[in-house]
Amino acid sequence: MHGLSNRRRIETAQERRDQAAVGARQGASPPWSLLILLCVAQFMVILDATVVNVALPSIARSLSLHGGGLQWVITAYVLASGGLVLLGGRAADLVGRRVIFMSGLAIFTAASLASGLAPTAGALIAARAAQGAGAALLTPAALSIITSTYAGARRAAALGVWGAIAGAGAAVGVLAGGMLTTWLGWRSVFLVNVPVGLAAGVLALRMVPRSGRPRWPGRELDLPGAALAVGGLVTLVYALAGTPAHGWASARTLLLFALAAAALGAFALTERQARRPLVPPSLWRSRSLVAGVLVMLSATGILVGTFFLNSLYLQSVQHSSALRVGLDFLPLALVIGAGAHLTGRLLPRVGSRLLIVAGLAVMGGGALLLTAVSAHSGYLTGLLPGLLVIGAGTGLVLPAASISAMNDITEHQSGLASGLMTAAHEIGAALGVAVFSAIAVAVSGGIAAGYRHGFAVAAGIVAGLAMIAALTAPAVRPAAGTKATVH
Repeated sequence: MHGLSNRRRIETAQERRDQAAVGARQGASPPWSLLILLCVAQFMVILDATVVNVALPSIARSLSLHGGGLQWVITAYVLASGGLVLLGGRAADLVGRRVIFMSGLAIFTAASLASGLAPTAGALIAARAAQGAGAALLTPAALSIITSTYAGARRAAALGVWGAIAGAGAAVGVLAGGMLTTWLGWRSVFLVNVPVGLAAGVLALRMVPRSGRPRWPGRELDLPGAALAVGGLVTLVYALAGTPAHGWASARTLLLFALAAAALGAFALTERQARRPLVPPSLWRSRSLVAGVLVMLSATGILVGTFFLNSLYLQSVQHSSALRVGLDFLPLALVIGAGAHLTGRLLPRVGSRLLIVAGLAVMGGGALLLTAVSAHSGYLTGLLPGLLVIGAGTGLVLPAASISAMNDITEHQSGLASGLMTAAHEIGAALGVAVFSAIAVAVSGGIAAGYRHGFAVAAGIVAGLAMIAALTAPAVRPAAGTKATVH
């Protein structure tokens, strides 16, 4: 009992400090230039997750990398970023958001240079894993900086922009990959990050606020829990990444899923007994965070699955070039940005729950439009309408989910909550590709038939998620004050 009362006093004191910090931030009115810097760094990370897909054929020819080895150019990045992101978020809380952001940015930039100069396939795969590790530090730290620096309506606007980056960056990545690969070669898709990363690092030294004296977490970090969390997440992402090649019912896939479930189950048990758990149980009592994580995971899966199936359709059925595929996705990115802007304006009036449900309904409508696509459909009349509708829905959903998730998170837990949201994004992306790929392969009649079935399943998933969100997601309405209202 004495230990519990001490913990309550510590948490109460921490909450008072958080409220004082928020009040100070309100008076300081942090500049929007900081948000631009953080979003540029995050855009670089999101871009790199998709830009490589278009360059894979050129990489294969240049480095004599084929089959399963080629897949590791993608898988190494996804494993490192998805597996380490929760630990990166916790490190941001314990060590300091500025230190972890700068460290992640430095690792990502150096690994981008190593990827662009890689002489062999093995060197490229190792550099890609290092890129993923840098992203696992950079992304949750950047999101935590946003939530701890901005308050009220300014925080809602900042998180709205952040949510749009998650969706639009993937679409722009396909375009940038096509342009860079076609004009400058595959190495340019990595080397372009170097000057951007260096410039962002110089600016971050001056613009990113300090969050106390950097310290080594020591006993504050639950090392057994961290090991189990990383092992479970890495195994889960690895299992999902391998399903397109091995199938969902293969012995390999089932074994990996069982190992992931065992590791994550052991993690949950360890957290209940740990003195300083990696993920405090109180965090899961936040209805806003849990709803935001589920929506982020599902909506990201649908969006990335949309990129995947449409890339296959455009290149396999319509025989489009890599550059043409990128241009075809550009309207989708623009509509996501417009939807995010609309979300920022509507959120104080209607709340996050209505926007999430409406956005999911719009995404479902776009998926239904794409079920009508056949092998003879054109881009303008067949694909584009459905892509635009899905983009509009995504622009509503992702920013609203981000704002809702981070609403009632205290400052000293903002890094961990950001890590959970980022993990949902990474796992959702892997899950989306795995599910859509399995459907496309399983259905007879080629990619055109698999395409229609894939989006029929997507429409069903989105409809179910919209019903769940309508019943469980809180209605967050950010105001000009330090706290948003929740209903």
